[in-house]
Amino acid sequence: MKTKLYFYTILHLRPKQIFYQLYYRTKRFFRKILRLQYSKTIEAKSFRLHLQASISAKRTYFPTENRFVFLNQSKYFKEDIDWNDEKSFGKLWAYQLNYFDFLHQKDLSKEEGLALINTFINTSNLSTGLEPYPISLRGINWIKFLTYHQIQETPIDAVLMAHYRILGKNLEYHILGNHLLENAFSLLFAAYYFRDKYFLKIATKLLKEELKEQILADGGHFELSPMYHQIVLFRLLDCLNLVKNNPDFGEYSINELLKGYAQKMLDFLAVITFENGDIPLVNDSAQNFAPNTAKLLAYAKSLNLSPKTTKIKESGYRKFQKATYELFVDVAEISPKYLSAHAHSDTLNFILYIRGKPFIVDTGTSTYQFAERRQQERSTAAHNTVQIGNFEQSEIWSIFRVARRAKPKILSESENHISASHNGYQRLGIVHQRDFWIEEQQITIRDRIFGNENFPAKAFLHFYPNIEITLTENTISTYFATIIFSENLEITLAEYLLAEEFNILKPAKLAIIHFQKELTTTIKFHKAYENPRPKF
Repeated sequence: MKTKLYFYTILHLRPKQIFYQLYYRTKRFFRKILRLQYSKTIEAKSFRLHLQASISAKRTYFPTENRFVFLNQSKYFKEDIDWNDEKSFGKLWAYQLNYFDFLHQKDLSKEEGLALINTFINTSNLSTGLEPYPISLRGINWIKFLTYHQIQETPIDAVLMAHYRILGKNLEYHILGNHLLENAFSLLFAAYYFRDKYFLKIATKLLKEELKEQILADGGHFELSPMYHQIVLFRLLDCLNLVKNNPDFGEYSINELLKGYAQKMLDFLAVITFENGDIPLVNDSAQNFAPNTAKLLAYAKSLNLSPKTTKIKESGYRKFQKATYELFVDVAEISPKYLSAHAHSDTLNFILYIRGKPFIVDTGTSTYQFAERRQQERSTAAHNTVQIGNFEQSEIWSIFRVARRAKPKILSESENHISASHNGYQRLGIVHQRDFWIEEQQITIRDRIFGNENFPAKAFLHFYPNIEITLTENTISTYFATIIFSENLEITLAEYLLAEEFNILKPAKLAIIHFQKELTTTIKFHKAYENPRPKF
């Protein structure tokens, strides 16, 4: 079984990824055998930059307690900070520690920030922080901090240059996607900070190539995580801030390049964000992790960018908005094919907000740890779609892998209707088709199963916490809406755990609808204040 999973996963990788996986592993092996070490400092001269105010970081460092809080998990260091601490809460938490985002929290003084930097550079056994991704994010944060506080210190510059040399020799071609793009963003900051044409050459080449590939025609980031979309847009705006406020020194300006892609990403984000400011938690996404949409819009405005009206298409996401509700529909395939790290088994999933409040929601992402919870959150049953038997639409496995995967096909669409199918169950001889009809006061969803009739089907509806549900025969009644299903069905109510944020789980209700061949679901919205107001 494991052999098949590896085969179908590797099948989608690019030759470049496989080559660099082997190259970097071999390189690390021989460096370890030969006891080769990268230089810890390289003498370098920095140049004073000018930057407009960026987005402040949320409070994650508490100086008086020597305590850090990332991913809603708190760690107190009694003495020295362990920058390699992957044991307490896992690698993602340790990465957060090494990013140094906390340098930009409002209550952190210049002296406290400088002390943290010096503590880091005086640590002799760094490992996690010397990986390319943390180097990339930390480099940007250090340069921004040094710029805002007008600090130029030779020892810090020497460490920064040494780290950027490590990055330049270990660009994340084995991963690609947002990792390689973050490498490029950071090298652009290094290029301006050191007036280094070598860094500039690499950065501009990568940015031209990766932005063209990673930002889709409708402005969505191709990994299709709204959370990572916000992160990439934030970095893009920081780079635009950099090139706009400092003189060019390369062959040509990349200001227009950055501005064009930032505009497209901004337009896309404005469309998919719900009226209350939430992003849809599709694929690996969580609230309160990246800078939120409101902050990104304000930052963009300070750089003379404002969202424009657009229609989203190439991403595979759709958003329908009526006076009473907002409906987000996922008819996207796993994207890109060679990088499925943040993908879920969620084809033909949907999310529904009514009068600015979440009603039917995605279950979200609480962890990147290798555990049952991670597998569960990526599974078909964790989304508002249809599962055949106990099979997955897409074979999600390990922490970030997908083997065989569903490929959706849009059959027809108009302003108030979309019909799509997918072949995720083709190994069972089954095709799932779902239609949405969108009207002012109701939504009708029809699921049809074509092919092999030997497997039972079940649809899932995940309700937001504290929504009171009453089930009577084929009807679910709530304050916001009444949901009517086809007759002669088995409907069961259960509990699930919603993960709006990392490591925070809230109990909520789940409806499981068992059916054969066809299911019609009609969601009828109540008039405002028709029923007693629910408590949130």
